[in-house]
Amino acid sequence: MATIDQKSPNVLLQSLCCRITGKSEAEVAHQFQYAVRVIGSNYAPTIERDEFLVSEKIKKELLKQRREGDAALFSELHRKLQTQGVLKQRWSVLYLLLSLCEDPRKPSRVGNYGALFAQALPRDAHSTPFYCTRPQSLPLSYPERLGPGAAQISTSMGTSGISSLGVYSLNGPTPTPQSLLAGHQPQSAGQQLGSRLAWALPTTPNASTLAPTSRAPLGPPALSNRAPRPRRDGDPTSEVGEGALVRDILYVFQGIDGKFIKMSNTENCYKIDSKVAVCKSLRDTSSRLAELGWLHNKIRKYTDSRSLDRAFGLVGQSFCASLHQELKEYYRLLSVLHSQVTDTRSARCTSSPEGIFRVLQAIRPVFLFQLQVEEDQGVNLGVESSLTLRRLLVWTYDPKVRLKTLAALVDFCQGRKGGELASAVHAYGKTGDPQMRALVQHILSLVSHPILNFLYRWIYDGELEDTYHEFFVASDPTVKTDRLWHDKYSLRKSMIPTFITMDQARKVLLIGKSINFLHQVCHDRTSPGKILPAAKSVDSPKDAAELLSDLEGAFQGKIDAAYFETSKYLLNVLNQNYLLLEHLQAMRRYLLLGQGDFIRHLMDLLKPELARPATTLYQHNLTGILETAVRATNAQYDNAEILKRLDVRLLEVSPGDTGWDVFSLDYHVEGPIATVFTRECMNHYLRVFNFLWRAKRMEYILTDIWKGQMCNAKLLKSMPELSGVLHQCHILASEMVHFIHQMQYYITFEVLECCCDELWNKVEKAQDLDHIIAAHEEFLDSVISRCLLDSNSRSLLNQLRAIFDQIIEFQNAQDSLYRSALEELTLRLQFEERKKQKDAEGEWGVTAEQEAEENRRIQEFQETIPKMRSQLRILTHFYQGIVQQFLVLIMTSPDESLRFLSFRLDFNEHYRARDPRLRASLGATRSRRSSNI
Repeated sequence: MATIDQKSPNVLLQSLCCRITGKSEAEVAHQFQYAVRVIGSNYAPTIERDEFLVSEKIKKELLKQRREGDAALFSELHRKLQTQGVLKQRWSVLYLLLSLCEDPRKPSRVGNYGALFAQALPRDAHSTPFYCTRPQSLPLSYPERLGPGAAQISTSMGTSGISSLGVYSLNGPTPTPQSLLAGHQPQSAGQQLGSRLAWALPTTPNASTLAPTSRAPLGPPALSNRAPRPRRDGDPTSEVGEGALVRDILYVFQGIDGKFIKMSNTENCYKIDSKVAVCKSLRDTSSRLAELGWLHNKIRKYTDSRSLDRAFGLVGQSFCASLHQELKEYYRLLSVLHSQVTDTRSARCTSSPEGIFRVLQAIRPVFLFQLQVEEDQGVNLGVESSLTLRRLLVWTYDPKVRLKTLAALVDFCQGRKGGELASAVHAYGKTGDPQMRALVQHILSLVSHPILNFLYRWIYDGELEDTYHEFFVASDPTVKTDRLWHDKYSLRKSMIPTFITMDQARKVLLIGKSINFLHQVCHDRTSPGKILPAAKSVDSPKDAAELLSDLEGAFQGKIDAAYFETSKYLLNVLNQNYLLLEHLQAMRRYLLLGQGDFIRHLMDLLKPELARPATTLYQHNLTGILETAVRATNAQYDNAEILKRLDVRLLEVSPGDTGWDVFSLDYHVEGPIATVFTRECMNHYLRVFNFLWRAKRMEYILTDIWKGQMCNAKLLKSMPELSGVLHQCHILASEMVHFIHQMQYYITFEVLECCCDELWNKVEKAQDLDHIIAAHEEFLDSVISRCLLDSNSRSLLNQLRAIFDQIIEFQNAQDSLYRSALEELTLRLQFEERKKQKDAEGEWGVTAEQEAEENRRIQEFQETIPKMRSQLRILTHFYQGIVQQFLVLIMTSPDESLRFLSFRLDFNEHYRARDPRLRASLGATRSRRSSNI
């Protein structure tokens, strides 16, 4: 006899039939044909092909047998098997091991295997092959209600299924209602050799094969003590029985109209036609049960319309997948309920050839599914179980609550996508019901999985693949590299999930932006893995659920670690490779006139050039003077990278401008440092430089005025008629010097030095580039505001410029005065020299005509002195009036530093005595100071 390996599958199958029935090969011909057709059918087993679930069941079985060591060994061997990849069908091997590890002493569910295959083969079975019949899932139409109900039932078990009362509860398997359990008769060891696929199949309709086990009736009592009148076709007065309503309800549960219960479009609900004869209690109970079908339709309509919508995005598809998963669990319950009706009807139909054929047609999908239910729950579904509306009402209570939750969630999430959809799901989970909260948390873990994948890809690789704009970080591909940090990446605030704080979202944006800035702008090729510590990504919804359960712990830790490491590395690159801090100091030294010796020497060298009209200036001449000033001062010791960026710039020329009006220093910035020193920032620096340069020029002019007065004081002592005019010049010059010195002190020490110190402290404490940019912009805004260059200080700036103009007018007036006086003094000295020369030669010193001419010239000069005095008086009057107006404005300024400046400008109350407005303003200022104290 050939060995088992050499036998063909047909021989093995025939031997199996003989072994089960205990008959010869000739006697089991019909049963063998059935077996061939069942095995060769197109039905797919509904047993869940979940390797992890099967391995867990094996370990659980070993633990029940108190074999903890074997369970640990099995777990280790399974882990090694997964890593090696030797077997491709690991699930099949594990399922075989699970079947083999069952206790052989466990009583079998099949009462008489011989009777199973002993039935006569229906005549029509030979003409209609089994595999040609249409595989059926849940009944699709009322005439097909005798078909099997489990072919398309999902076997994927989530952590929170719909059928929590029927199949699975929120936290795992729960006992099936007692009315679904069927009793069993003890069986002999020989009978345990039969196939487990036929454990619930009735053999014959007679009492010997369909004898029910002795058990107490379970479930609620019948709805009515009166037996309903049987309904016959064509008899509209006959009353519909409860069994018919139960079958209709099972269709309604799937959203399919039954024979008596149909969808009413006007009322948008399932209801029984008023013409159908049904007692009120059954009608009311059916209406309550039909709500489950309406909820199912609402959810199914949403998933069907959104599942094929690609624009809905990955988050939306995950949401639809979670709804599908819950619906599949709901279908599992419907399959169990439907099997009760199908089993009972099948038992009644086995007496006829057609009934036998239909039972055999349904044996594979239905019993394989029930086998899985038994294995998952350890329960035994009886063949003769019956359903009532009250039992359905009890068993579907929890599924209805869950479907209501899902339907409400669908309504709440309408029109949302991406992070906004995740926010809606998260907000809906804030409830006190633990089951509803767990359901929403499970859905949230699926919905948030794509978002967390986006997030991890962004913070660890700097990559943003958001095709459907679901992530809260947005990218603008049209932005050029020089504006990458400022404009290319931004936050979509509407897409920020509510379980992510705004601070976390800002850090997430900065992390990915820093990585892209390093790669694209700094051209730093360091891989992100060397910058950031290795971190596990979100590989599954389970990982997402773990992160969501600890948002303030592990999730916050991952974000903070990536944020600090990336920002620290970026700042180090900017400071070490691109000298960011040195550029900040260079701005202070050159554009804000902090390098005093350089600025003074540059002004001395530029004075002849800048005194000329602006149209006669050439930039290359000014650049040469700049280089000379650098080489002659301490600026020569600065970094060459700094000095090569320093340049001269000529502003737009207006009619009548001199070189002083159009000259400006410039500082070239490009590359990564241009992110901090933006074009707007450089314009601010240019405005501040022009203001400081003009104020420095006033100081320079007053210094020249003072030099002229000191140098000419002794020379003009011989002209006593000028003493009054010169005294008036000295007084006005002293007022101007005092004013300019106080303004220079205020600008240099109270504005620039204080602001620079604050900027430096903030830069040293900065944690990321955004902090440095914000501190730098705040510094410039403060300088602009306190230097009276903002829009709110326009009137003050106009008054100050008018004062500067008066200083220039005074310089011109004094130069004209000294020029005339020195010319007159020179002529007088020449006249006296000629007299002495002629006296030495023994001649008359002068003639009468010469003396008369000299006296006439002196008289003409003396006549110009009142004009000079009047001009100085007018200049003094205008200057003091402008200063008084300036003091009034700064005394009423909200800036405390400006109010203190007014006290120093009028320290002897000279202007206060001249203007009543200053007395009122000063009193109000003092009262404010006393109230603040």
